[in-house]
Amino acid sequence: MFDLMTFDRNANTLFQYLDNMERNFFGNMGNVSQFRTDILDRGDHFELQAELPGFRKEDIHIDLDGDRMTISAQHNASQEEKKENFVYRERRYGSFSRSFDVSGIHKEGIKAAYTDGILTLTLPKEGEVVPPTRQIEIH
Repeated sequence: MFDLMTFDRNANTLFQYLDNMERNFFGNMGNVSQFRTDILDRGDHFELQAELPGFRKEDIHIDLDGDRMTISAQHNASQEEKKENFVYRERRYGSFSRSFDVSGIHKEGIKAAYTDGILTLTLPKEGEVVPPTRQIEIH
């Protein structure tokens, strides 16, 4: 059975500690270190919609490693403005990554599109494997 579930993080890592610190600092604003996803069952395929506003298509990478699919996005922007008595410089860097179990997905048929900050993946389900039938000859 296929459920398209995200992989859990280990509970005793530095990353978990930093995530908890982030949650305590930002409160109910949500998890800012991950992007939000919706997963819809469309019958013959799943549709994964990931919110990645502010990214260019070139900044997004989708990697398959066995039954693990990882979506990552990274951007780096800087802005500088100089006027008479002040200098204004601002940098922004963001890196996001999530992994999904894609067992039961026909991996060669995965398609991706990115429009208006939403990455949409079409994940076709693998058909049931029916063992071939044959007749046994009696000798």
